[in-house]
Amino acid sequence: MAITNDAGKRLSDYPRPSVAVDTAVLTVSGDELCILVVAHYKAPGYDWALPGTFLHEGERLADAVLRSLREKAHVSGRQPKQLHVFDEPRRDPRGWVLSVAHVDVVPLEELEQALATDGVKLLPVAARVPDLPYDHPAIIAKAMERARAAYRSEPDPGGLLTGAFTLRDLRMVHQAVMGEELQRDTFRRLMEPQLVPTGEMTDGARGRPSRLFRRPR
Repeated sequence: MAITNDAGKRLSDYPRPSVAVDTAVLTVSGDELCILVVAHYKAPGYDWALPGTFLHEGERLADAVLRSLREKAHVSGRQPKQLHVFDEPRRDPRGWVLSVAHVDVVPLEELEQALATDGVKLLPVAARVPDLPYDHPAIIAKAMERARAAYRSEPDPGGLLTGAFTLRDLRMVHQAVMGEELQRDTFRRLMEPQLVPTGEMTDGARGRPSRLFRRPR
């Protein structure tokens, strides 16, 4: 016997949207904050989009995210975090589709293999959010907002720098993420107490030797 609610309706009596996942993968290339996009031909006029997919029956959201990154962007071994539910009823011209957006901040070196394949590339976002289909620009803007909030007070919370680094290295990464120049002394006073000195120095090949640090574990 089907279970009904107080109005005598079954769950199947209510219209239901399709559920999708989209992932904003942010990285820093050179001195620019960039977003990873994949080839996309389902929305006329748009060649690129965020990696995403529809949720399969019985599938967890996190598994759908990992599947879409693996199959469409050739990225694996990551754990994106849930960002926001985008539920504007007309966000997708194909029908009523909710998108549970996710975000991940990834070191560039971990994306090198993906970027060597066809149909995957980086777009800079410092000047403006790229023109992409559906509400992907809004997803990117939300992801940038989340990343910038974290980078405002913590040293490289996304782990964009791998290994030991100088305070200048750290400031350059933060400037790329924040999209603005940061005052050197103010930045040092905020970040240095949160870092772990390695006891080592750079070799001085490029300027004066500088102390090397690591992020706390």
